[in-house]
Amino acid sequence: MNDSSPLIGTLAEKSLHAALKEWLAQSGDQQEVRLDNFVIDIVRGDQLIEIQTRHLGAMKRKLARLLPHHPIQLVHPIAAQKWIVRQTASGQPISRRKSPKKGRLIDIFTELVRIPHLLHEPNLTVTVLLTHQDEIWRDDGQGSWRRKRWSIYDHHLLEVVSQHDFQAAADWLTLLPADLPQPFTNRELAAALNCRPNLAQKITYTLRHAQLIEVVGKKGNARLHKIGVGD
Repeated sequence: MNDSSPLIGTLAEKSLHAALKEWLAQSGDQQEVRLDNFVIDIVRGDQLIEIQTRHLGAMKRKLARLLPHHPIQLVHPIAAQKWIVRQTASGQPISRRKSPKKGRLIDIFTELVRIPHLLHEPNLTVTVLLTHQDEIWRDDGQGSWRRKRWSIYDHHLLEVVSQHDFQAAADWLTLLPADLPQPFTNRELAAALNCRPNLAQKITYTLRHAQLIEVVGKKGNARLHKIGVGD
């Protein structure tokens, strides 16, 4: 490939991405490898390792192109605990506090909902890392009105708490409660997982489009879902 060719995945690397790449790297790995007009974070023998800290939907084209020919480990972090670090617009520290929000493993479905059709790909392994992070806010007037115009400038990795590998589509069913009634509604799933109703909807959407659950009827206006699909 000509070095002047435009490559996909060459944007400036944020701190969290760089730290996770360092955490994952092993002796003998190659990093930032050009392959089929893409840049691969880590190449380990025949395996490609891709770190995506947000928006798994942005990986659809890359995964669709490479999965038929290469085993890929797709790594995504979830902040089990984070601290909000406030800085001036120029980066001078102001304050640091623990956020009350705690990420859970099931939060991965907020991203999987964008790629449910890829979960059956035999070459795909999804790795979820539960982490502790600093979230850097800057008082630059450019952010969301919800944050009173503070911008989220960066994320810093403090530690990786645990690693969870999903190597087959059916592995995602292990995240459903063992005592979940069959069939079940989104409301029943939300109650069993103690999660928001819209997250339960994303879970059932993902699992349904991954052909791991099916709609078997209705309970009032609510769909009834059942694990497994008919012949």
